[in-house]
Amino acid sequence: MRTPRILIGATGSGSGKTTITCALLEILKRQGKKVQAFKCGPDYIDPMFHRTVLGIPSKNLDTFFTGEKMTAELFMESAVNADISVMEGVMGLYDGLGGIRKEGSAYDLATVTDTPVILVIDAHGMGRSILPLIAGFLSYDTIHLIRGIILNRTSGAFFETIRQEIEKSFPVEVLGYFPNQKEILLESRHLGLKRPEEVEKMAELLDKTADMLEKTVDIDRLFAIAEGASELPEGSTLEKDSYGKQKVHLQKSGKRPVIAVARDEAFCFYYEDNLKALEKAGAEIVFFSPLHDGSVPKEADGLLLPGGYPELYAKELSENKTMLAAIREKAELAMPIVAECGGFMYLHQTMEDTEHHVYEMAGVVPGDCFYTGKLVRFGYIELTEKESNFLPENGSIKGHEFHYFDSTANGDDCVALKPVSGKKYDCVFDKNSCFVGFPHLYYPSAPQFAENFVKKAKNYADRSEVNS
Repeated sequence: MRTPRILIGATGSGSGKTTITCALLEILKRQGKKVQAFKCGPDYIDPMFHRTVLGIPSKNLDTFFTGEKMTAELFMESAVNADISVMEGVMGLYDGLGGIRKEGSAYDLATVTDTPVILVIDAHGMGRSILPLIAGFLSYDTIHLIRGIILNRTSGAFFETIRQEIEKSFPVEVLGYFPNQKEILLESRHLGLKRPEEVEKMAELLDKTADMLEKTVDIDRLFAIAEGASELPEGSTLEKDSYGKQKVHLQKSGKRPVIAVARDEAFCFYYEDNLKALEKAGAEIVFFSPLHDGSVPKEADGLLLPGGYPELYAKELSENKTMLAAIREKAELAMPIVAECGGFMYLHQTMEDTEHHVYEMAGVVPGDCFYTGKLVRFGYIELTEKESNFLPENGSIKGHEFHYFDSTANGDDCVALKPVSGKKYDCVFDKNSCFVGFPHLYYPSAPQFAENFVKKAKNYADRSEVNS
């Protein structure tokens, strides 16, 4: 199947991948092309920017989470109807698991999807030293996926000079450059980039960035490279192999169970494929706001509280007493609840903000959440349950952690394994209808997790119907 695609990689973090990717998405959208965006790795923030540009969800792809075959299938499932797919890499092109393995790297993703790579190089403060840098990256590219180079943060005059040197020295095209303009750089915070809503004059910023890229990069040639990507095999086994049977079973049993997903300024970290997994397992998804709504949706049969920035809205969340009471009541009624990181923090008795002000929260988790001022946990994990509940016997689910907060009650019903170091530690409250803890989960890495969550929601709905 012909699937035009490109991956925007870089020599390292902070090289300009997100800025250039978003500008490219805006240009392609202006040209009337149907574009699908992807982010390599577990990051939540970059896909928000992709979505802001395109108005449609961006998808995460991660070879550690789902391996080669399923990653390729997840890509095809979303890319099949697009005129072009644009993948944004992660860190440096070859940086994967633990910084030392290929799994999870942008190059591994490009390899399993056979995607041409455009390498972004931060050329600020560099001259001829760019040449050995390029030589090193090309020497690692054993299957010749790097098809083009964009120099970031450099001048037009220097670009014309160094371009000739690069193309004379290496069999790779230099597609253009991006000037060093601080006013169009996306800003940082402690957890990746700022959300699009936090960037002042975001639409104007995107327009300026796209206008500049259109002048300084050969977009037509870049699109031609994407169109020259190899054909991929048609068909996907995801629907029938991973999700189909459970969905049929639930539909035969009656109405689709409703899972209410928290989504607002405080709770904004979720994977599109997690929601899709729940829908494939038979659930209907509705959204609600713990910040702005008075209660959980009355039709809810299960709750999903994702991560985000609840610490920035701790006062407002604490003041929404009716919502806190509603969530506490649902927990007491054994409604299935899955909560990750920020959602887990919200369920505590109390939560600190970053200035150590303490606020009352939902009181479902028997402990207090506090700010440490340092990174407590970071990186990929694989979770197993001590007693089978949301996962099959001896099953596991992959995810990651990134948080500056800790708890007096982290739970101990699961074991987290760090895949590189082999370190293990206990975490998560995982009893009966609840699975709540700091880890962020990627459901397609263990389809039974979504299936069992939906099954528990269906059982709750059936009990509620009997008792009504």
